[in-house]
Amino acid sequence: MKNIFTVDVEDWFHILDFPSAPDISQWNSLPSCVERNFGKLLDIFTEKDVRVTCFFLGYIAERYPHLVREAHKRGHEIASHGYAHRLIYTMTPQAFLEDATKSKSILESITGEPVLGYRGPGFSVTAETPWFFETILKAGYRYDSSVFPAPRQHGGLDTDHYSPHLVSGELMEFPITVTNVLGQRLCFFGGGYLRLFPYAVVKQMTRKVLAENRPVVFYVHPREIDPTHPRLRLSPIRAFKSYVNLHSTEPKLRKILDEFEVTSFATFIAENPDFFDESAVSARPPKSVSKAKSVSEAA
Repeated sequence: MKNIFTVDVEDWFHILDFPSAPDISQWNSLPSCVERNFGKLLDIFTEKDVRVTCFFLGYIAERYPHLVREAHKRGHEIASHGYAHRLIYTMTPQAFLEDATKSKSILESITGEPVLGYRGPGFSVTAETPWFFETILKAGYRYDSSVFPAPRQHGGLDTDHYSPHLVSGELMEFPITVTNVLGQRLCFFGGGYLRLFPYAVVKQMTRKVLAENRPVVFYVHPREIDPTHPRLRLSPIRAFKSYVNLHSTEPKLRKILDEFEVTSFATFIAENPDFFDESAVSARPPKSVSKAKSVSEAA
């Protein structure tokens, strides 16, 4: 089975939920690293001859439309990461709809093609956002990858669905990949998790998930292949989560692409329609995962 590789296309200052994180009104005045770092990622994907899904912030797409065009030209899927990088549970349904619609419109105006996929900043879908899935459908998306089915700082959902499945009979949901280790649900496959764990562990856990007939959803951010990017003033714990082992990202990424087959969400959907059998959807509504059980979060 092929895995799914994704990039959340945002800049070094797009850190969530911390006082030193700059407001959107300040973003244009800050030095940017996204062009250099995303360009390097595209070159790696070209070298390895793989196609991935790129979740663009609408703000990034609006400011750097040539990045969207270049990714699209190289055969990568263009998807939405929202416009303003706001946590979903901090927005009203109407504000969220406007943000998700704005991003989709910007991306479609650049590529001239429909944008079908969405991923929320910080995987911030919770039980307190019961309107999320219907609103995503209303915004015109066909699949989502915003659910994190394990404890984390920015929410988390208590759900038995680790595999791709249908929600509301129409929306294809791709939860971020977790697996059970000693009774705990853990992620090894993106962001700070990928940076924290040795590659041997990532490889072992990838094979474990594949043996369970599930694809691994890998994710990285452009800033994570750049150990020299500027830093925000963060607490020691948050700085560790945001900046640990940045030097390890590119070597691990290259090993993943050498040792495992990866593809985009769009291709996976086309090749694996059986994952979206409506009978696999539970009638039980998801619950927020208790933060008391939280493991080290690293977005």
